Amino acid sequence: MGGGRRHRRRRRAVERPGDGRGGAGMNGVKAPAERAEPRRTGGASGLMKAGAVMAAGTVVSRVTGFLRTLVMAAAIGAGTLNDSYQVANVLPTMIYFLVGGGALNAVFVPQLVRAMKEDEDGGEAYANRLLTLVVVVLAGVTAVCVLAAPLLVRLMSPDIASDPRRMAVTVAFARYCLPTIFFMGAHLVLGQILNARGRFGAMMWTPVLNNVVIIAAFGGFIWAFGGFTDSGVGPSTITPQGVRLLGLGTLIGLAVQALAMLPYLRKAGFRLRPRFDFRGHGLGRAMGLAKWTLLFVLANHVGMTVVIQLATKAGTLAERAGHLGSGITAYNYGQLLWQMPQAIITVSVMTAVLPRIARAAQEGDAAAVRDDLSYGLRTSAVAIVPCAFAFLALGVPMASTLYSGSGAEGASGIGHVLMAFGLGLIPYSVQYVVLRGFYAYEDTRTPFYNTVIVAVVNAAASGLCFALLPPRWAVAGMAASYGLAYAVGVGVAWRRLRGRLGGDLDGARVLRTYARLVAAAAPAALVGGGVAYAVPRALGGGVWGSLAALLAGGGVLLGVFVAVARRMRLPEFDAMAGLVRGRLGR
Repeated sequence: MGGGRRHRRRRRAVERPGDGRGGAGMNGVKAPAERAEPRRTGGASGLMKAGAVMAAGTVVSRVTGFLRTLVMAAAIGAGTLNDSYQVANVLPTMIYFLVGGGALNAVFVPQLVRAMKEDEDGGEAYANRLLTLVVVVLAGVTAVCVLAAPLLVRLMSPDIASDPRRMAVTVAFARYCLPTIFFMGAHLVLGQILNARGRFGAMMWTPVLNNVVIIAAFGGFIWAFGGFTDSGVGPSTITPQGVRLLGLGTLIGLAVQALAMLPYLRKAGFRLRPRFDFRGHGLGRAMGLAKWTLLFVLANHVGMTVVIQLATKAGTLAERAGHLGSGITAYNYGQLLWQMPQAIITVSVMTAVLPRIARAAQEGDAAAVRDDLSYGLRTSAVAIVPCAFAFLALGVPMASTLYSGSGAEGASGIGHVLMAFGLGLIPYSVQYVVLRGFYAYEDTRTPFYNTVIVAVVNAAASGLCFALLPPRWAVAGMAASYGLAYAVGVGVAWRRLRGRLGGDLDGARVLRTYARLVAAAAPAALVGGGVAYAVPRALGGGVWGSLAALLAGGGVLLGVFVAVARRMRLPEFDAMAGLVRGRLGR
């Protein structure tokens, strides 16, 4: 511990004001020159550059993914037909993570890093065994799930199952969507093999191809059958040809995304070879660690299933009362917008940092782990905090501008859900970073217990919202419950990780950064929201009024936030601003 403290002081001593952390190499220790060792990114500048590469890919991926939802809303609206598609499309994701996707993402990066460091072949055989195992398991799971599609839909939404026509459409969608389980697993394993070798871009850029294919499919639907505002297509009027077009587009998109990883692997020098010699090569140990991650995902999915059932029921009741945009589609579309800053900033930063944290944990350097987690929290907060307040202040004009194709009321419903999600983005992002600390130590049990707490709070609060609020507002209440659940989870996870590391998590510094960012973002949101509220009343409503409100309110919010943050002289803000200026060529 004494050496760790000296090491920590040495790292902090070389910090530059604009970096937000030390400029020393990886954990301040030179690694052996072993074959296939991942490229190291030294200090804050290297991590920020790696994060920027991933952020660029994630931005394009998320923007095209967002465009995909716009085309979806224009094609099939934001009502019960889209609710059916959302249920069918979320099924493969839930099942994939339940059978091992979460474990692949959280457990096997440290294992791949360990194999690259310790195995004579740089971990290539281990990676091929893992890939072979995943392909075999997911192929079997996919076949079973396609056959069991009616049962799965019934479990996900009894409300949909009660309507024979809607049930038939949802099952048809599900049978096209469920095979994507296989391609999700292949894409993730191939991406993690590249990440462990210091090549982060492919996993962030290939989803763009998926989005392009799906946009083309839904665009073709509009061309062939007309958009929602023209045709008013619903579960009882959509044709089998329309279902087939949308379903095949969803399936082909994921297949293209997975296959596009292969050229990146060849460029990295990785040779794909099926390996069935699973025993005695460390996969059993990894599976032992993964069992807690599987339980983690199970707990999360139980909570998610409760929300899906309640939201689809609320959407049906609200639509019968004449209110669109109040079901699971509004929840998912609002959540997609809300999660974009998290995916672009926090995930990108922590994907670059995670292999580094894993190596520090293996070397017993708790001080380095603390510094990296502190860096991830403070760096991501520069974008996360103002975005959370922006969603709260500008949710309605944002959704009304972007989802105008689904009708004014449907877009407004999505906006209210987005506002309700709003501030929950802060604990959601913090939780993501904190859990990486447990995974670095190959501790998957603690994240499971933490997720149980989050899932129970989310499900209980969502149930209260469904029981106490009118159907039109129930889903917005569920969105607020999501943020509340993560706020509770952060408190529990923070205390446990602090005990795991044997000391402070740089908490005073992290809290000071968040407090100052909130102090800058809150008045900015108040002024920007006021401007956004006033503009449509002066210029009129509709999509153009919403766009003007969004631009004016967003511009004012950004300007006030930047002015206040600069006066506070936040080093993390200065570092991020310097990176942006550098990317713009200034």
